[in-house]
Amino acid sequence: MNKILDWSKHNIDLVLTIVSGILIIIGYVLNGFEYSLASDITFGAAILIGGFESAKDGILEFKNNRKLDANVLMILAAIGASIIGHFSEGAILIFIFSLSHSLEHYTENKSRDAISELMKIVPETARLYQADGSITIVETKDLEIGDRIQIPKGELVPIDGELLTDEAYLNEASITGESMPVHKKQGDPIIGGTLNESESFDMTVSVKDEDTMMAKIVRMVDEAQNTLSATESTISKIEGIFVVSVLIFVPLFIVLTPLVFGWEWQQSFYRGMVMLTVASPCALVASASPAKLSAISRGAKQGMILRGGDVLDQTAMVDTAVFDKTGTLTLGLPRVTDYYYHDPEQADLVNRIVKAAESTSTHPIAAAFMISLSNTELLSLDKIENITGKGFRVEHKGQIWLIGNRNLVAVEDPDLVPTDQEKEQIELWEARGSTVVFVTCNDQFMACFAITDPVKLESKNAINSLKELGIETIMLTGDEARNANYIAEILEVDQVRANLLPVDKLDIIKELQAQGEKVLMVGDGVNDAPALAIADVGIAMGSGTDVAMETADIILVKNNLCRVPFLIGMAKKTIRIIKQNIFFSLAVMLFLIIVNVLQLINLPLGVVAHEGSTILVILNGLRMLTYGMRSKQDPDSCQKKGEPVDPITQIVTESMLRPDAHLTPEQILVPEMPCVGEYADCLVQYGYSADMYCKNCKNNPWK
Repeated sequence: MNKILDWSKHNIDLVLTIVSGILIIIGYVLNGFEYSLASDITFGAAILIGGFESAKDGILEFKNNRKLDANVLMILAAIGASIIGHFSEGAILIFIFSLSHSLEHYTENKSRDAISELMKIVPETARLYQADGSITIVETKDLEIGDRIQIPKGELVPIDGELLTDEAYLNEASITGESMPVHKKQGDPIIGGTLNESESFDMTVSVKDEDTMMAKIVRMVDEAQNTLSATESTISKIEGIFVVSVLIFVPLFIVLTPLVFGWEWQQSFYRGMVMLTVASPCALVASASPAKLSAISRGAKQGMILRGGDVLDQTAMVDTAVFDKTGTLTLGLPRVTDYYYHDPEQADLVNRIVKAAESTSTHPIAAAFMISLSNTELLSLDKIENITGKGFRVEHKGQIWLIGNRNLVAVEDPDLVPTDQEKEQIELWEARGSTVVFVTCNDQFMACFAITDPVKLESKNAINSLKELGIETIMLTGDEARNANYIAEILEVDQVRANLLPVDKLDIIKELQAQGEKVLMVGDGVNDAPALAIADVGIAMGSGTDVAMETADIILVKNNLCRVPFLIGMAKKTIRIIKQNIFFSLAVMLFLIIVNVLQLINLPLGVVAHEGSTILVILNGLRMLTYGMRSKQDPDSCQKKGEPVDPITQIVTESMLRPDAHLTPEQILVPEMPCVGEYADCLVQYGYSADMYCKNCKNNPWK
């Protein structure tokens, strides 16, 4: 019973519509038994009850905004029909209008379900440590910054904070869409709404409940849904002018038609009430909002948070997509992608010494080695010296090892790298823009490693999909030209600009806009914030900085670049549907006005046709709630559905090193896969060494 009452309160307009419909049925039954007075009273009650919400909305709109809307026309038409004794037709008018009104409210509520679902992700209570070490259950909103809380195994994190325990594994699918558990270490940030898939851990609260990432996402979705787009604002202005024009035209129509057509006064008044109904801009008003709200809701469910109502309009007009490189098109974290050992039999010793040295540093290159050599035994060294900007000098059993760049190991020495093959290999890596780390022992060359920021697996598919949409692609980066050109060649972007400062990126965006381009910018760092702000559409990766996320118009929570072409396609489809709705609503309105003048319709038929067009317009907008579900392309991979997935690409996709997986080469070796052919080509395409990841390679120290 309580559920029914709650539903009734939440859908009061629909309840009143149902009551109005029941009263209309009763009125017709009474009329059938020739109880005319009782029938008219029942129809009158149906008008009052069914039209209550519409009358209230119309009065509030005029009171708050001094604007007359379509509700006023409908109420006046129903009153006018009743004045001349057409109570039943007035009741039907109000019922059908109220039904379409209720459907529009349902559409709004349905599209706002994205917010409700997001709110449900985060628990309402938390396990808070007290001063004596005991734990009490408190409401999440009462937590303060610095509070220590416990997250049991299998439960959701209630708020953002930092990990206090040594490690934890969290499923962040609710935020990023990534199903693989993410390994967290002490001090790492924890996001509210994520699932603890490891043993119980402790964390400290770092933000207030209203400042969590989830709260920000909810606010942004709510803001986007409640902010009118340019199209909606224009339609809203037209509605006011249209209603006033109709209110002026209909009295003139009633007065002049007896003189022009020789109609009787009652007939003229009746036709005026029909005109008041069919000339109402109900369908026109509903042309944009349901489609926009549905698109924003669909975007939120796909991990795309839009800020403001104009974002869809701007995105639909984009003809140039500009990408930052590091962290956007690439992983943003260095990886050991290639290696070479002068003496393969010494490979294990080299790896152990390199790991021992790099374990003492927090540099990104050191982190790359620690991930790739995670299963290598740690060696005890006699002495380690960290030479800033160059590398390490270590001593082991009386031997001097150097691990670092050219400036440290003096690779210019012609005797240091003995063979032409080794020199060519090093030159090839450097030509690609890789950072080469050299290893020597007593000034003898032992090995070298290529450190690269690999391309994200979905980047190339995203670029290809954008090109299919006719959008030019440009890559901007502060990296040196040779690395930028190498990445651009892999991705096949149309243009690349390298060696850029943040202000240079800003100037390039302005330059493109001056040429008449509608520019979409995708970035993730602080240095991207100015360009994101000036671009027609700024998109920030969800893994990016707070500054970039606050500046951007759209946030890709799921960090998947394939969402960019999906978003542009969705925006274009939304605008196309809105244009269809506007044309259809105006055409139906004009048609009904003409047939009314020709006396080919009565009031009930005019109401059905007019409100039917409104319902059709709303349903057409609701199609955006399912955008992409029947699409030929998968929004996660940009690949066409139904086509067989290339098994080689599938292997690479599922096994490639990722910044959140901490997988090692040993874990992703492919059994019985040769180091040549499609697999090798696919690996190289994403910046990885083929022989490094093939189990059958001879002298592979990683297997």
